[in-house]
Amino acid sequence: MTTRAEQWTPPTGECPEALPAGKWWDAVRVEEPIGERALAFLGSHSGAVIQDRCNTLYWLITPGAAVSWNLRNVHVLSHAEGVATYLGVPPVRRLARPGTFWRVPFTQDWYLTDAWRLYKALAHAVLTEPDTGEGEAR
Repeated sequence: MTTRAEQWTPPTGECPEALPAGKWWDAVRVEEPIGERALAFLGSHSGAVIQDRCNTLYWLITPGAAVSWNLRNVHVLSHAEGVATYLGVPPVRRLARPGTFWRVPFTQDWYLTDAWRLYKALAHAVLTEPDTGEGEAR
């Protein structure tokens, strides 16, 4: 289930726009391997997801909902006093590459992912991350 937020709509032009995190939503950023596992775990419970040209995934959640999160390789983009953080948000119609697009499409009634459900999915994804073997003695 997702939460309905204040009225917000993505850009309508042709290009992504840099929008401030913390105003309408916070964004949770993860690299593709973790994001793919989290998407599979969430299934139909995921709200809208942005994927950028570097294959990084971003979920939108209620502002402030992830303030205490501490997961490896999971970054929360939010508003901090005196510091603005922006996310490139694609036009609502951009559903495929090239460039930044809506990996899970935006809809007005279903774009924020439930923060607790996302946390559980990301924790599972991080814990099941394959060992790359980096740092091992050879």
